[in-house]
Amino acid sequence: MNRKERRAEAKTIKPGALPLALAASFAEAVRLHQVGRLAEAEAHYRHVLDRHPQHADSRHLMGVLAHQVGQPEVAEQLIREAIALEPKQAAFHANLGNVLRAQGRYAEAAVALERSLALDPGVAKTHYDLASALASLDRPGAAIGHFREAIALRPDDAEAHNDLATVLKGQGQLDAAIDAFRAAIRAEPTYAKAHANLGMALLARGDLAEGWREYEGRWDAGGGFAARRAFSQPQWRGEAGEGRTLLIHAEQGFGDAIQFCRYAPLAKARGWRLVLEVHPELVKLMQSLEGVDQVVSRGEPLPAFDLHCPMLSLPLAFGTTLETIPAGVPYLSADPEQARLWRGRIGAAPGLKVGLAWAGGRQTASDGQRSVSPDQLIPLLATPVVRWFSLQKDEPAPEGVMDLMREAKDFADTAALIANLDLVISVDTAVAHLAGALGKPVWLLDRFDPDWRWLTGRRDSPWYPSLTIYRQPKSGDWVVVVEMVVGDLRGRASP
Repeated sequence: MNRKERRAEAKTIKPGALPLALAASFAEAVRLHQVGRLAEAEAHYRHVLDRHPQHADSRHLMGVLAHQVGQPEVAEQLIREAIALEPKQAAFHANLGNVLRAQGRYAEAAVALERSLALDPGVAKTHYDLASALASLDRPGAAIGHFREAIALRPDDAEAHNDLATVLKGQGQLDAAIDAFRAAIRAEPTYAKAHANLGMALLARGDLAEGWREYEGRWDAGGGFAARRAFSQPQWRGEAGEGRTLLIHAEQGFGDAIQFCRYAPLAKARGWRLVLEVHPELVKLMQSLEGVDQVVSRGEPLPAFDLHCPMLSLPLAFGTTLETIPAGVPYLSADPEQARLWRGRIGAAPGLKVGLAWAGGRQTASDGQRSVSPDQLIPLLATPVVRWFSLQKDEPAPEGVMDLMREAKDFADTAALIANLDLVISVDTAVAHLAGALGKPVWLLDRFDPDWRWLTGRRDSPWYPSLTIYRQPKSGDWVVVVEMVVGDLRGRASP
């Protein structure tokens, strides 16, 4: 919590009935609280409460302080005690809401924040906090309303504009979201998170040129965005190499590396000696990529290089637009000997051979949205004349799905397995990218609010010519998606 926020949190009501000496001690507690000298502030609050236990303001601010130092249970108890003493203090209910929200108790938090607004509807921060709680409760309409109330009261609140935009985007209101992201940047031009979010929204709309520029804001955005590497060498911006060495390094997940490694041959054509740094699980697969002189596993010592480029900055270096996406496939390939070995494991029984991946990485924030429960796939797995193969790592396969992934050591093994399949059906995870990069037909089961790379309003992908998108018609609706896939799969599997 920064100094400005501490000042806002520590604002209090006049000491009122406190004796003069205690009023001075309370005022000193508030001053110390505001400047972040929390231990000293706590001592003064305790001094007041020892002599005047019914002083609600001290009890409330002691609770705020406990929240700030990571003592949520103490904070909740103290603030509830303050509310019992003075139930009509809006700030007490607002801070109780924030304590509950920080614990993930969003429904209780929303009740407390609504009570606060009933007492004082003119507090922008309370509208913002309630909107955030409502968004976490998947009540986007109500959240949007309170974000707008917060902005009406405090138009220069960049964070409120940014968070409003995020909810709008989740509701498919992409143009409105872009306007709100731009408003956040107008309010705070150096707000890196809003720049990165605007970049992703523009990319989702197909405005790639501006989108790549704005997406560079991810380096200073924090949160779930990538961290900038501490290289002394400059970042490559597309210039000719003249025999120098360029390090291209993966910055995000497996799928991102598979998607954007395609730019390596283009960089090679500009005269660079290429070193590619990727996750250990991708090293062997990436050795099939044209133009790469050396593949290094992340964490191993790097050779000397002159410039570097993060993989997701490569499209910016090349000025990529929708029309110039390098979409030639395959640009990765399975090792022929590995493919032959996997062919023996799959067997020669008749039937359409289909690989299935139903879950994304569990460490990813969006996993709950992009993954499908195996139970929801039962109608799909009942499709006749189909032989199913799991492409899911470290997940038990549903009944009727052959699981060979326990034998797969890395993505080169997965590629060799996919090379022997007729079709891949996958949620938005690395398997979809791998199948697309191999040129294998892949059907993507996509959420209502898609990742920016899959664009909006289309079923094909300019990144992968062999990919078809099956997108939720509304948030969370996998039933319709599965029904569409079943219909198309029956037609493909028919003799």
